[in-house]
Amino acid sequence: MSKTTDHHPVRLRRSVLCVPADNARALAKVAELATDAVIFDLEDAVAPERKVEARQALVRHLTSSRPDCEIVIRVNGLGSGFGQEDLAAALAAGPDAILLPKVEGPADIQAVADWLTDNDAPETLRLWAMIETPRGVINAPVIAETGRTFGGRLDCFVVGLNDLRKETGVPDRPGRPYLVAWLMQILLAARGGGLDVIDAVFNDFRDAASFDEECRQGRDMGYDGKMLIHPAQIGPANERFGVEQIAVDEARAIIAAFALTENAGKGVINLNGRMVERLHLDQAKTLAAKADLIEKRKPRS
Repeated sequence: MSKTTDHHPVRLRRSVLCVPADNARALAKVAELATDAVIFDLEDAVAPERKVEARQALVRHLTSSRPDCEIVIRVNGLGSGFGQEDLAAALAAGPDAILLPKVEGPADIQAVADWLTDNDAPETLRLWAMIETPRGVINAPVIAETGRTFGGRLDCFVVGLNDLRKETGVPDRPGRPYLVAWLMQILLAARGGGLDVIDAVFNDFRDAASFDEECRQGRDMGYDGKMLIHPAQIGPANERFGVEQIAVDEARAIIAAFALTENAGKGVINLNGRMVERLHLDQAKTLAAKADLIEKRKPRS
């Protein structure tokens, strides 16, 4: 399929809270939280004997009450015996995106994309991919490319380190020293495909200091946000993965400079003694758009 220009809308994904779809209390609480996105989980967080109940509860909840954030539903894989029923429930619930577990190649994305097309899913419905197996990491570049093809729905990678640690035997150490190379590999693949990318969960939600340090590490590596397991992690994630005012001011200066008549059509301009390329204009527009979204999400007094 032919390549297209970037067609991924700017979204705010600093905090991505995972909520079990069969937990009524957690479902109800989401509307009160400042998370940028919520993953309603039909996969790992729901026992096999509760899958049907969880689907029904989630559809009821989202058809009657929708939180003011990006809504994502994590389904079971198509080969699990639960996948098609999960997808049907997701269509009925109307999320912004569907998160696919254990994606290991482009065929995993295409199979679901084809199913969605065959079942008249809206074109705006996006796909997210969990990269959480060795094959997923190895194939991350070709998986990411599916988001750049005509009609491609893939919008975001989410790293799953718990499964990756389990399958590789890499221990859970502070600073993730033996995992950084894979995290950067996934980041590069995502950016090459024009995708957002979300860092893995931090398992001990009581250890606020270590969580903050891991958020800082993820931000420094270039990640857009972090997958969360507890509401207490939302505020720190929003803070760490936010935008600095000095960077926003610089971005708006770049946008204003390129908008000047004398700079029309130029690939490179001089801005206060510094050479700025047009590629920096695209980055500046994205940063300014995220700053605007953050401002809109601030609570009003």
